[in-house]
Amino acid sequence: MARSQEQETEPQTATATVTATPPPQPGRGTLGVGMVGYAFMGAAHSQGWRTAGHVFDLPVRPALAAICGRDRAAVDAAAARHGWAAAETDWRALIARDDVQLIDICTPGDSHAEIAIAALEAGKHVLCEKPLANTVAEAEAMVRAAEAAQARGQVAMVGFNYRKVPAITFARQLIADGRLGALRHVRASYLQDWLVDPASPLTWRLKREHAGSGALGDLGAHIVDLAQYLAGELLTGVSAVSETFVRERPLLSGASAGLSGGADAVARGEVTVDDAAIFTGRLASGALASFEATRMAAGRKNALRLEINGELGSLAFDLERLNELSFHDHTEPAATAGFRRILVTEPEHPYLEAWWPPGHALGYEHTFVHQARDVVRTIAEGLPPRPSFADGLQVQRVLAAVEESAAKNSVHTSVPSS
Repeated sequence: MARSQEQETEPQTATATVTATPPPQPGRGTLGVGMVGYAFMGAAHSQGWRTAGHVFDLPVRPALAAICGRDRAAVDAAAARHGWAAAETDWRALIARDDVQLIDICTPGDSHAEIAIAALEAGKHVLCEKPLANTVAEAEAMVRAAEAAQARGQVAMVGFNYRKVPAITFARQLIADGRLGALRHVRASYLQDWLVDPASPLTWRLKREHAGSGALGDLGAHIVDLAQYLAGELLTGVSAVSETFVRERPLLSGASAGLSGGADAVARGEVTVDDAAIFTGRLASGALASFEATRMAAGRKNALRLEINGELGSLAFDLERLNELSFHDHTEPAATAGFRRILVTEPEHPYLEAWWPPGHALGYEHTFVHQARDVVRTIAEGLPPRPSFADGLQVQRVLAAVEESAAKNSVHTSVPSS
């Protein structure tokens, strides 16, 4: 995939004071993982770390050293539930632990930059959930820290877990091998419905100061990354519209659970992010792309769909059928040509060498197992990080261009390459 060159900007100032140490190397065949956050993504990442070493033949084995959260009772319960050996209530203490070589960040976006930069400066490897940051400036600072850390032998990766769906990885291989020829169109949509009810509470995901953006950053980040990953090239410009359909919601009563939580019967607050965003774009080759991200599509629970059309054929993917690809070879005779179903469960397919016999399907949670596998191998074998913080920055630049275009009545807005 093409890589953007990072721009020199003023350094971040809101980072913790740390003492740099040589990058720790996994000892006695283990990689000590410390995770910040224990809710939805924390549970998914825990599943990945807990399982990867039992499925794949890894050069070192992940060890669930410690999990961190602000609420002592809640983080203790999460540690017991998910198999973590210890719990912390201060992420700085987590970074300082000698048994932790990698920091896994599963917190809201407003804390990503501070934690990641502090961890890298302290000599730790880092895995950070998407989107990489809430702003381009934060993401640029994170990339600078990652580049400095890479020179010391550290790894920094961003958690675009859908890249780790075997069918998606296989689709990338087919496109890279030229099976579609020159690309013409990329279509991507990610539809959910958990905000259709106006009585759904005002969780952190609906506050710009915590989430950065709404459906755009939460869902749009995934499909922007997938479009660029599959195409092997970057978006150069976008034209966008966005909307917040429900502008006030009940305040959250108690802790959130998954994507939602209990709602206060009286108090209300302002929604400061988008509910939906639709945008078109152009890839570097001239291919056209379209995107739709919404959390207001009634009946759509987690509907991520992609289609790529080229001069020689087409590929289509539907997350609700995540073990399958639809492939059309346009070079075949018209009388027999058409889309055919590829069941991506063969041992020759990506990641499948370690799983079940052909036809025995995988699920959503396996993407995090594959992610953990790739992080461990990247660290132990000195591989280039994929996806890297630079990849996360590129997505952030696209999201910023989408917001700028939507604010300017859909005017075409260029995506900076550096």
